[in-house]
Amino acid sequence: MSDHSETLEKAEIARPELVDNGTDEVELARMGYKQELKRELGLLQNFGVSFSVISVITGIPSLFLYGLNTGGPAVMVWGWVVVACATMLVGLAMAEVCSAHPTSGGPYFWAAMLSDPDNAPLASWITGWFNLLGQVAVTTGISFGCANFISTLCTFNTSFTPTPDTTIGVYAAILVSQGLINTFGVHLLKYLNNISVYWHAIGTTSLVIAILARAPSHQSAEFVFRTFIDNTGVAGSEGWGTRASNAYVCVIGILMAQYTLTGFDASAHMTEETHNAAMSGSIGIVSAIGVSAVLGWFLILGLLFSIQDLNTTVASTTGQPVAQIFLDTVGERGAIVLMVIVIGAMYFCGTFSITSNSRMMFAFARDGGIPGHSFFRKVDAKRGNPVRTVWLACTLSFILGLPSLGSSVAFAAATSIATIGLYISYAIPIALRVVYRKRFVRGPFHLGAFSMPIAIAAVTWIAFIAIVFLLPQANPVDSQTLNYAAVAVGIVIVYSVGFWVISARKWFVGPVRQMPVD
Repeated sequence: MSDHSETLEKAEIARPELVDNGTDEVELARMGYKQELKRELGLLQNFGVSFSVISVITGIPSLFLYGLNTGGPAVMVWGWVVVACATMLVGLAMAEVCSAHPTSGGPYFWAAMLSDPDNAPLASWITGWFNLLGQVAVTTGISFGCANFISTLCTFNTSFTPTPDTTIGVYAAILVSQGLINTFGVHLLKYLNNISVYWHAIGTTSLVIAILARAPSHQSAEFVFRTFIDNTGVAGSEGWGTRASNAYVCVIGILMAQYTLTGFDASAHMTEETHNAAMSGSIGIVSAIGVSAVLGWFLILGLLFSIQDLNTTVASTTGQPVAQIFLDTVGERGAIVLMVIVIGAMYFCGTFSITSNSRMMFAFARDGGIPGHSFFRKVDAKRGNPVRTVWLACTLSFILGLPSLGSSVAFAAATSIATIGLYISYAIPIALRVVYRKRFVRGPFHLGAFSMPIAIAAVTWIAFIAIVFLLPQANPVDSQTLNYAAVAVGIVIVYSVGFWVISARKWFVGPVRQMPVD
């Protein structure tokens, strides 16, 4: 019998409705793995990782200019509401599966466990590669956004002018420092996680209150809730609203919201380090989405109401509309403080993105899913963390950021790649849970009669956004404005499917058990 078949049999064994702190290792053994990572996180820390990776104060400021140009305030405000509701459906469906299979592998492990045994290795392989692509791209988007904001801050009251070369240098330094924290400061991650939660919650709230209270004037409700803007045309060209339709602009305009509300699978990737994983991971996913949805809408409204002059904000010499809003409302000194709050949140976000990313890569390597898996599957015995995949994550994220040297839309494309890659990896196990629903053995967190409708709605939404975010974002389309998300996703599809046909189907069996069945 193959390793995968034996693991699958164990996954089908009736399981208790609740897993407490003392039996997490037993639950992990049921899925075929031994405890290698240090299990010292609680529910708050598990929630904190996803909350920090979602990081509304990272995603919204990073794509605020994109949002203003692609639909404007109306799409930003109402698009956020629509996306938040749809994302909650995805999160609920994922949380149910996570409760049944709480392991660091997350989506790719779930795909194997929920699929027909004959097709499980292929489902696991494809899901794993899409999840890896999304993980790398989301780290790129987060830390490159941090580099952009640091570069912008350096222009305050100085003659410094950021260039693509200097920004990529700052980006490299950020990744190296985050890699070092994840290598030597792993014992501090628990405490940094707690700090990050409060930094995001208190920092975002304080920021919004400050700009609303100090703003010389405020935009009208008409502007915030009903104003549509189409500035998708480049260099005087007509926008997509004229060339295609305003509906097209609205659809591609939801990228800001959907990219921001991404990365909550981090709670699943941290379950092997979390107590009461079968409940904590699921609650972490759902609560992180819910809290972020409310906090993010609050932030969007605060920023939009505080815009002093729309044209000046969009064409800001700082390159960042959010920075211009800060300058116009609280002055330069106050703006520096608010920029530090945003940059700090982005840095925390990127640090924990690498934490989550490295755990997924470690789990995938443990099951033989990536080249050099025998090297990358090693856990540092002294520190109890996968150091090698930490630096693999940093390296791949840096490489994905290099197109920014020659593309004006590279950042938006990277966010599209992150969104598409992650959400496709979320959709596959959810869809398999629907197709093979009679095989599913639920965990302590379950949706009851709502399980099927929610899962179907979640898969439908993901299919929609996976197509939308491959579409051109700026007109006309040329080498500078090409949405290279289609290229990156295409490469992953060609590689994963091609390598599967040529070689991997002969040796990749999906999740491989490390321990015998008791």
